[in-house]
Amino acid sequence: MTTTSNLRCTFADMRKFAPLLLVLFALSGCGEYQKVLKSTDPAFKFTKAIEYYDAEQYNKAYPLLDELMSAYRGTSRAQEVYKYYAQTLYGQRDYILAGYHFKRFSQTFPNHPFAEEASYLTAYCYYLESPVSSLDPAYTYKAMDELQLFINTHEGSSYIPEANSFMDELRERLEKKAFDIAKGYHHRQLYSSAVTSLNVMLSEYPDSPYREEAMMLRLESAFKLAVNSVSDKEAQRFKEAETAFLEFQDAYPESPFANNAAAYYAKIQGFLQKES
Repeated sequence: MTTTSNLRCTFADMRKFAPLLLVLFALSGCGEYQKVLKSTDPAFKFTKAIEYYDAEQYNKAYPLLDELMSAYRGTSRAQEVYKYYAQTLYGQRDYILAGYHFKRFSQTFPNHPFAEEASYLTAYCYYLESPVSSLDPAYTYKAMDELQLFINTHEGSSYIPEANSFMDELRERLEKKAFDIAKGYHHRQLYSSAVTSLNVMLSEYPDSPYREEAMMLRLESAFKLAVNSVSDKEAQRFKEAETAFLEFQDAYPESPFANNAAAYYAKIQGFLQKES
């Protein structure tokens, strides 16, 4: 008959040997994987690669698929191997390389059932790699190019609404970046650069939610640029500041910035009347 003290010993022994059992289990798993790696049977390796992929063990699936890319090149199975190869890179969050291979797959096998999804995933990978608005926008532009290409070439695709949504989001990131850069110039008292950047931003994003503030910053920057100009550029720059005020007033007559804008305008007029 098992006593309570015997049970306590059994549980204590189990706790004592649990780490060793886990190590032995892990080693047995490693041994099995090594056998798969060393196998000379491509069909067996492909089956195991799909098993690892389905189990989200992408680090195990990738070396097998990488090897099978060469083994099955030119055969009827090449397309499936390549499909899983690209998806494994995606599963490992290597979005740049995955995007490259998804694009290559869609171009190489345009009639494959996966081709449309691969084309969409090309754009989505670059979208995932696209940084926040304050960082280098190179991948944002790349993502937008690929999304637009997908939209243009896959009319009626079920992915179109999502692609359009991502396009809107990326445009907003670029818009925010353009505004932040111009605002940064203004705060650093680089008024010439601020005016130029704000003009570009207002031209490229006419419906921006930052438009009112941007136009006010342009007026303020234009005024301060004029005030700090050498004498032979003062008149021209005060006229530019006047234009900035008139455009702001026309667009936002009830703006909360109206009083500030009017104060700048009075100073601008004081200079221009003195010069006339």
